[in-house]
Order: sequence, then C-alpha cells, then structure tokens
Amino acid sequence: MRLNEVVYTDAVPVEGYGPGFFRLGGQVYEGPILVLPNGIAPWNGFEDAAALIAAKDIVDVIFVGTGADMAYLPKGFQAELDAADVAIEPMASPAACRTYNVLLSEGRRVGLALIPV
Repeated sequence: MRLNEVVYTDAVPVEGYGPGFFRLGGQVYEGPILVLPNGIAPWNGFEDAAALIAAKDIVDVIFVGTGADMAYLPKGFQAELDAADVAIEPMASPAACRTYNVLLSEGRRVGLALIPV
C-alpha cells in the first residue's frame, strides 16, 4: 500500500483537542472557536449564528461540533442558519474535527464551529 503525506495548502487542520481546548497550527485555543479559510477566531457558541452566516460565501459547509456528544442545535440558532441558507452539519466535536481534516485535505471549502469537549 502506498501512503502519501497529506499536504494542507493555506488552511490549518485540527491537530488535537481535549477538555476545554483545541490545538491548530501548533497553537492552543481555549473555549469555542470558529475555523475558517481566513483564520481562527473565538466563537460565542450557539448565541452567535451571525458569525456562521457571514462565512457562507467562503465555505460550502460548516461542521458544527456540539461538544463531547452529538446534540440537537438550539431551535433559534438552527432557524437563523436555515433562513440564511447556511449549509451546516452538526456532530460531536471529535467527529467534526476528523471530518473537517479529511475534507480539508481534499481541498474542499469547509469551516468548523466548535464547542469544546
């Protein structure tokens, strides 16, 4: 079997996560974060649909990590994103990180909104 090293162009993959933090590009970020092609920023969680709506033109889908376990998104948050036609995929944060990294390695336009485990 031939193995190829994954090369991420300008995007930053998730390198690790743990209780209350995420590690991307060798840097540790505490609390909820938003990872987009134009950078990494703190995120105000499910109170902040506007940040995801603003990103809809630079990504095709945003993976929303809901913490350690899969959870339903709050109805108001979900309604705002649906009304703005933002493509989101909610899942547990560990699964969101893995899925993001795989699609990022394929050159896809993806974003990540994460609640820590």
